[in-house]
Amino acid sequence: MKKFRKLINSSNALLMISSIYNSLTKAEKKVADAVQNDPEYAVMATVTDLAEKAKVGETSVIRFCRKLGYRGYHEFKLSIAQDLVNVPSHIDEEIEEEDNKEVIARKITLNHTKLLEKTMELISFAAVEEAVDALAAAKRIFIYGVGSSGITAMDAHYQFLRIGLNVDVQRDSHIMAMSAALVQPGDTVFGISTSGSTKDLVDSMKTAKQNGATIICLTSHAKSPITNYADIVLLVPSKEMPFQGGALSTKIAQIHLVDIISTLLTFQRKETAYDAVKKTADAVADKLY
Repeated sequence: MKKFRKLINSSNALLMISSIYNSLTKAEKKVADAVQNDPEYAVMATVTDLAEKAKVGETSVIRFCRKLGYRGYHEFKLSIAQDLVNVPSHIDEEIEEEDNKEVIARKITLNHTKLLEKTMELISFAAVEEAVDALAAAKRIFIYGVGSSGITAMDAHYQFLRIGLNVDVQRDSHIMAMSAALVQPGDTVFGISTSGSTKDLVDSMKTAKQNGATIICLTSHAKSPITNYADIVLLVPSKEMPFQGGALSTKIAQIHLVDIISTLLTFQRKETAYDAVKKTADAVADKLY
């Protein structure tokens, strides 16, 4: 429990409920549904009131709060109350068939803007600081991602390479497995998976962990399989349905967090990073007209 509490460290309880929802028990999901459907009630209710509303026992409510990382129901209620103070006055803009092209474009832009705001609310800056330190200290960095997350992995590779880090990226499951088998203590492996349940990636992270590497994962599900092997968990929000794998909104959140980490790394390693940026820029200067 202590480890999980340290990892999530999010200021937004409602976002965290969505992040761990799939890992909850049937009774805990009933509590989650009751809170998400009427958070104002949860703030005012006693633990007995909420248990009755969710049709579960009081112990299920307490277990639910502790799974989120809170010591008890009162601490959980305070966090929900804070969320309600900061809740935006608008909701997600659904695109309708009758919307014209400009309206559709504006709705997509607004939804992406709101997702970035949610990303900031969900980010644990303690975890970000740990990730920056681990990447800065690593002898070698290996970035793994498959499918759509592989695209984010490529962007992270590009950003880290430009500032002079010893970094490699793998998106092929077989090469990823071979790479993980060869990592050593002192290396850092950065695994990216929205679901946190991609078997090829999780297996490679497990292998790398067994070989003594420091493991960072970037996911949208706080208790997904990938987090079992991670020393540092970075969370971003995601609203993807099963048929929406690789949604741009999720990728925006991922790349936004990668950009934050890359910028912090640049400042932390400024003696070498600025020189690397100049050298890499010079290296491609003659590729442009």
